Order: sequence, then structure tokens, then C-alpha cells
Amino acid sequence: MYTEFDDIDGNRFWLIGFDQATRDVEEQRRLTEERLEADRRSARELEIARQVQARLFPQRMPAAQTLEYAGACIQARQVGGDYYDYLDLGGGRLGLVLADIAGKGIAGALLMANLQANLRSQSATASDEPQHFLKSVNRLFYENTAEGDYATLFFAEYDDETRRLRYANCGHLPALLLRHDHTLEHLDSNCTVMGLFEEWDCSLEERQLSPGDTLLLYTDGVTESSNDGGEEFGEQRLIEALLRHRGLPPQTLIDSTVGEVRRFSPDEQQDDITIIAARCRDNQVRCK
Repeated sequence: MYTEFDDIDGNRFWLIGFDQATRDVEEQRRLTEERLEADRRSARELEIARQVQARLFPQRMPAAQTLEYAGACIQARQVGGDYYDYLDLGGGRLGLVLADIAGKGIAGALLMANLQANLRSQSATASDEPQHFLKSVNRLFYENTAEGDYATLFFAEYDDETRRLRYANCGHLPALLLRHDHTLEHLDSNCTVMGLFEEWDCSLEERQLSPGDTLLLYTDGVTESSNDGGEEFGEQRLIEALLRHRGLPPQTLIDSTVGEVRRFSPDEQQDDITIIAARCRDNQVRCK
């Protein structure tokens, strides 16, 4: 209800009645409550998604006599697209997998879950035919994702008896292999990314590991972390951190390296940080 009146100068005004003002206040309150409830519901759904995704990361570590290893994923959001895993390939062989999905948030998490399911469902073929295994994973990933979805991936197969490492780097950043004599090797990309092409193939390269050799796999959340001046942490700082912490157990090496990244880039984390570290043990198991 409106009340119309003129002031002493003849200017006309309208006064909103009490009932209308009350209805407007109530409507605003209702809209605010709906927004808050939607925010609470989104937060609950994200927390559920975070818990579900946490279960997709490795829950157990296959036994290895000649290799000690560890991994970690520090997500920039509650859910993300980085992925690491350990696969028991049978016959004393261990699979180490690290991947970076092209996507973040819920979209990246869904693609990550798809890739994880493909890897684990096909892993029985990895020990005897690792190339066939990776081709099968790519085909499933390609068929079950939208056009343009892809992942970079590093797959390594470690033979616990012979200390032989076979790997395929599918468009991922080069892994760092620090030898016991402090020489450094880059395990560069030797095939293209997964999921982008239906017709896809890969090749495996091989390295013989020795006691004291350390392998580091990582995603670009490590090297692309930047400081206030826009400078990235970069590969060189990562190599220097690996050299400083090479004598630490793998989990402690990861923790120390992540600590250096966070001190270099103290602001809000912009991308997932994922690392696998593995060191060849010095024990009595002989190489063939």
C-alpha cells in the first residue's frame, strides 16, 4: 500500500505502507536463507567428494624388499585432478603411477576417478604386457571422456628382484633419477598424453637401479608454484632440494621438499602438489 502526499513546496512523494515494507523484508530474508542453505549444501557435497576422492588414493603399499617409496598429494581445492597410485603387478613387480588431469575441481576429480578405475581394472595385464596395458587404459579413457579431455601420466614398473625399472612417460614432466654418485638423469617424455587420441601407442625405456639411487616423480604444482614476484619454483630448485634431502627416507624427503615449495610460495596454493619418491635399498638382494 502506498500513501501519496505533497510537501509545502508542492513536491509529490509516495510512502510505502507498513505491510509492503514488511513483505519486502521477509522476501529478502527468505532469499538470504535460500542462498545460505545452497552454500551449506554445496559445502557438504564438496566434503563428501573430498572423502570419496581420498579413498581413491592408495590405501596400502605393496611389499618391496629392494625399494622404499612414498607418495603424497596436497590438493589446492577440496578435490582435484592430480593422481598417484601403487599397483601390485604380481611376480615381484611394483607399479608406480603419477598423473595430472587436464582440469581442476569437481571436473578434474571425476576424470581422475575414471583414470584410476581404468588403471586398476587393467593392471593384471601390466606385468607381462605393459605396453598393451597402457594402450588399453588409453582406449578406455578416450571412450569414457569428452572430446579434449586428457591426462599426462608417468608409469613405472619396478622389478623387486633385478632392480630393473621400465617406464613410459606419457607427456608428463621428466622424472628425476638421482644416482648414488650424485649424477642426475631426466626420464623424459617418450609418448604423448593419454585420452586425447583413439589411435595411441607408447614405448618403454629401461634403467638399471643401484642401491642408493633415488627416483622423484612430481606434477607441475611443484615446479610452477610462484612467489610474489611471479617467479616459479622451477626444476632447478627442485633438483637442489632433492640433492639436499637425498639421504632422508622417502616420506621425509617429500615433506621437506613440499616445505621448501611452501616457503617459496607462501600465498594460497593454486594447483595440486603431488610427489612420489622412491629409493633403492642397500641390502643383500642381488641383481641378475
